[in-house]
Amino acid sequence: MFHRNVAEKIHLIEHANVNCYIVEDGDQIMLVDSGLPAMWKMTVAAIRELGRSPRDISALVLTHAHFDHLGFAARVQHDLDVPVYAHPGDSYIAEHPYRYKHEKNRLAYPFKYPACIPILTRMTLAGALNVRGVTDLRVLGAEAGLQLPGAPAVIHTPGHTEGHCALHFPERDTIITGDALVTLDPYTGKRGPHIVSAAATADTRQALKSLELLAETGAGTALPGHGEPYRGGIASAVDEAVRRGAT
Repeated sequence: MFHRNVAEKIHLIEHANVNCYIVEDGDQIMLVDSGLPAMWKMTVAAIRELGRSPRDISALVLTHAHFDHLGFAARVQHDLDVPVYAHPGDSYIAEHPYRYKHEKNRLAYPFKYPACIPILTRMTLAGALNVRGVTDLRVLGAEAGLQLPGAPAVIHTPGHTEGHCALHFPERDTIITGDALVTLDPYTGKRGPHIVSAAATADTRQALKSLELLAETGAGTALPGHGEPYRGGIASAVDEAVRRGAT
């Protein structure tokens, strides 16, 4: 589904409980995360609905390089020569999207949390098992962020992955949190603000610590990698996520 202006000039594409975003800035557009492979056609349709062309994509920024955020990155890089940005801490995962650290065995989660089964099934049907890795990444950091459409402040929020980053758009009172904070955990099916479960998080203790960096932005709207936008203020979302803790 395509949701226009979930924040000022930021648009949401959601499919199979995975989110990616289009950020407009003048005649440029930036993609934040590239979802799953099936989402490419949806993204092209959304770009055209905005009166633009895929050739207007000036950058793809990865909040992190897990397979469900890397989806069509290789295609955009190869076919359109779009630069792909990620924190160096995630360069290995970007090249090998199924080799990443997680604290707990994922295979146990469908038995303990059966609500995750339809979510993971939808992700699989959307190409979750067929994601190509990418190399030749541009370094995502504070300096690079200022040059990107929307000039986001890049906030390194390790825990979910070593190189996870959030993007704060102060003038739009919005933060794209990626999987540092979600409102739907695909591995438990639970809704509301929290960190992603240990089934897909490298260091849940560090992930909870990184929430402080999100709260410090004071953003009014939080746009997560999974689940609905949170409009009650990032500080409130962080408080709730801390109370929920890790699963």
